[in-house]
Amino acid sequence: MCLTTRPDLGDVSKGKLVTVDNFHDLFKDVLNPKQLEGLRLLLTPFAQQQFNATADRRSEKPHRGVTCFDCHVNGHTNAATHLVGDIRPQEFRHRIDVPSLRGVNVQRIFGSQRSLRSIEDFTEFEQRAAYFDGDQVAASRKGVNILERGSQVHFMGEFQSLLDFPPAPKLDVFGKLDPGKASEAELRGEVLFGGKARCATCHPAPYYTDNTMHNLKTERFFKPVTVSGRTASADGPIKTFPLRGIKDSPQYLHDGRLLTLEDTIEFFNLVLELKLTEDEKKDLVAFLKCL
Repeated sequence: MCLTTRPDLGDVSKGKLVTVDNFHDLFKDVLNPKQLEGLRLLLTPFAQQQFNATADRRSEKPHRGVTCFDCHVNGHTNAATHLVGDIRPQEFRHRIDVPSLRGVNVQRIFGSQRSLRSIEDFTEFEQRAAYFDGDQVAASRKGVNILERGSQVHFMGEFQSLLDFPPAPKLDVFGKLDPGKASEAELRGEVLFGGKARCATCHPAPYYTDNTMHNLKTERFFKPVTVSGRTASADGPIKTFPLRGIKDSPQYLHDGRLLTLEDTIEFFNLVLELKLTEDEKKDLVAFLKCL
């Protein structure tokens, strides 16, 4: 876990899993009291649809709930996917990937398809709605604990905004490759990224996001069918996620349908009809691993 306020410290978690039991010892001399309280709340269990103290739960015994950092482990991701709570009927519910919170301070919209306008909005949305599939009656019965926006949600948002991207030693201050450090394949990949592959259209340096949403219209390539209770349907607009540190965040795309960077490049090669060669795809992977 790297912080924008203390890049000199490197991994402030010291290689440990940050929990409610050890966060104070790890961060008491690094964060101010408000930020420390925000981190505590991100590590505090809250009742959720499947994990709560009622009989309607997935765990064998009554459960205290889940924490934000159960999914966003150490401010990153546990690479899990789940079903979005705000789409009905059931067979049209999209699967969504747990994104990394690294570099969330440079982002201007939040939620892969919701376009929420602040990290506080997203934090509050997750706790109030997504935790219980938007069912406030069930939420009350299962023990929802509504957070106060002006202090608790704000504190949580402030800490999240400190989470930095991992170091990228081959990039200069403008987010471009340093020719003295990069290999020939990586440099060729950078040229492709900004040219034939058209990646930079949506992912410009230095953070490799344009902070907007795009509709890839993948429904051009299939007819809607229902398989195992799920219906293939149009995705609609999808947020442009930053590509900094992308090698540390498999799976890819907003729903985790792409397992590797190679899969991701082939996906865009097909849907954008780029006609990349095999060598060009390899060069692009080499470049992405530098970010």
